[in-house]
Amino acid sequence: MALDISIFDTITPSRFITFTIPNPSLSHHRHRHHHHLLRVAVLDSPIQLTDSPRVALMFVPRTRELDWVFCTESGHLQLLLTCPQISRLILIGDQPTDGPDLPIMYHRPDENDDVSDNIQEESVRPLVTALSRKFCVKNGIYDVPIVSYEDNVISSVVLEKCVGDFVGEMLVEDVEIESDGSECNKREFRRRLRFKRMPNLIQTEIKIVPETCLSSDSMIRENVNFRPDIGVLVHVYLMPMVASCALIGSYLSERIRLGFRPKALCVGVGGGALVSFLGTQMGFEVVGVEMDEEVLRVSRRYFGLEDGEFTRVCVGDAIEFIEKLACQANVQNSDSLGIRGMQDGCYLNNGDGLDTKFDVVMVDLDSDDVRNGVTAPPLEFIRKNVLLAARRVLGDSGILVINVIPPSRSFYEMLIHEFREIFHELYEIDVGNGENFVLIATVLPIVSSVSDCDNTFLKKLRLAISGAYMDSMRKI
Repeated sequence: MALDISIFDTITPSRFITFTIPNPSLSHHRHRHHHHLLRVAVLDSPIQLTDSPRVALMFVPRTRELDWVFCTESGHLQLLLTCPQISRLILIGDQPTDGPDLPIMYHRPDENDDVSDNIQEESVRPLVTALSRKFCVKNGIYDVPIVSYEDNVISSVVLEKCVGDFVGEMLVEDVEIESDGSECNKREFRRRLRFKRMPNLIQTEIKIVPETCLSSDSMIRENVNFRPDIGVLVHVYLMPMVASCALIGSYLSERIRLGFRPKALCVGVGGGALVSFLGTQMGFEVVGVEMDEEVLRVSRRYFGLEDGEFTRVCVGDAIEFIEKLACQANVQNSDSLGIRGMQDGCYLNNGDGLDTKFDVVMVDLDSDDVRNGVTAPPLEFIRKNVLLAARRVLGDSGILVINVIPPSRSFYEMLIHEFREIFHELYEIDVGNGENFVLIATVLPIVSSVSDCDNTFLKKLRLAISGAYMDSMRKI
């Protein structure tokens, strides 16, 4: 059935239409690598941005046509939301020929590859004009900007695709990324966890090390084995989250001097990078809470997460877990039997002398509604009863640390207001990527009693992470 082009004369919120056309560039270039069909996707913004809608065009990068970012509605929406003041995004790329599944391996084409650009702006301009004719011509001038997609991936291989009960489809992939240039000829490899519901968001990223030496011109492929390196944090906001512990460094140092392990609750485990780092590098006793059991299976198999005497991971709803824990904490002073029945028999033993309260609660949760873009934490977490519960599971010197991705300044101000109602002091670390902030809330005013030179915890912390984040913390 022919497509009625007049339907594109208006912006219809969240409308998503895809279709194929013959590749008009083939009339100019005859090449065996050219695809005969182009896939065209048109997505209208879920919200009305302005009274004068703007349209943008994006060409799908060569050989990336099967990536979830470019072949799913959720991927298209994430791309649209990264384009300021754009009401309609048109994506044009080769029609995938191998079905909806992601390819196992990807290698970025270089200038010498025999795969030339086969979609020319001039050849598709009549189509783009027809799809935006009410918006793209002003005073006789064609005005549809071309936006590009760029990332730092040189090559990748998919290790596994699976489905979680709560997060849906996900994949684990090994990637080689462009080196930051700090070490000459140093190749950088990462392992990533991605969810299909938000495919352009890396849920977890860790450093990996090849088990055998790779030649300088070899690419990642299926038969190359890597081991996780959980001794470093590479996800941009995790180091600032750990740096927040400097705020109570004096207290933690004293706890360690008395023979106790600091105790952390990690709300949202994902691939487990934060849980593993706090346990292995910083000497914490760590409890993690993750909604999806399949995510935990993946984190154990691919990301180095290990259960042990001082690391326990529970399956369950994080908010329910905190609220139940808070209720239990009210009577725990007279009960040394531990906490039972949190989720599926999860048990926190108190026989080691530690009370049931935590020194640090770290929250790494994001909204699962792709229509709102990437937002953290979800609104459900900042309800007053949840924040009160989080405060009750903290000791008097404890801190609540949250990764925040505010969709707007008003959201961030609202978040700060809600926290001020419950907690005594607030501190902030600007991650510096234009997106994340780390918000730290204290139960009581911070009092430092140990000098930095005598503070064994701070010394360890500065060796483990960038001291710049510790120094950039500010009270708000």
